[in-house]
Amino acid sequence: MSEEVMVRLDEVSRVYRQGTNEVRAVDRVSFSLGAGDFTAICGPSGSGKTTVLNLIGCLDRPDEGRVFIEGRDVSSLSSGELARLRRDRIGFVFQSYNLIPVLTAAENAAFVLELQGRGREEVRRRVAEVLAEVGLADLGHRRPEDLSGGQQQRVAIARALAPEPAIILADEPTANVDSATADGLLDLMERLNRDRGTTFLFSTHDERVMKRARRLIRLRDGALEADTTAS
Repeated sequence: MSEEVMVRLDEVSRVYRQGTNEVRAVDRVSFSLGAGDFTAICGPSGSGKTTVLNLIGCLDRPDEGRVFIEGRDVSSLSSGELARLRRDRIGFVFQSYNLIPVLTAAENAAFVLELQGRGREEVRRRVAEVLAEVGLADLGHRRPEDLSGGQQQRVAIARALAPEPAIILADEPTANVDSATADGLLDLMERLNRDRGTTFLFSTHDERVMKRARRLIRLRDGALEADTTAS
């Protein structure tokens, strides 16, 4: 792990109430991630993986404990500050791709850059760079419906990369693709991590992802069960 702490969870819990019942989806979890890490959160369904990712991605707030992103306590931020943090410093790659169907691959990749208010020429140049980086330089004109599942996920990775975030959160990124496509996506993300220093945090129950990760954070029933680093 890098000495530069990118993310820190300090005794974080997230509690959901269902009538009179209380479900601790995340139960007093603590860990840190360094810049350049390639880490997977794993565990069975219902273990709290996606909830932890949502807390780190500022899509949800903890009921207890604190989450720090690049040293900032996100619980102290306003809704507007959280929105800017998500937009500028956190990239998201979802299991279901979450591409905008009426936009082309290039327009999807440009989406966050345009939200940031970047100039047209800068957006055009940056989109060309990231589409080339994910192997889709010639497919920027296609809409999601004209792309395979693996190509759609590559567009999602390009969109996440475009604003050069501090960290990319990937929630089950290989779940909806075949084995060969999954291996290709993992090759791509490993290369981005190695060559660009991009920090990745996955939630997964895919053995292929777990074998590639340099660190595994295992959850069970919302609690931290193990935290191991590959030798």
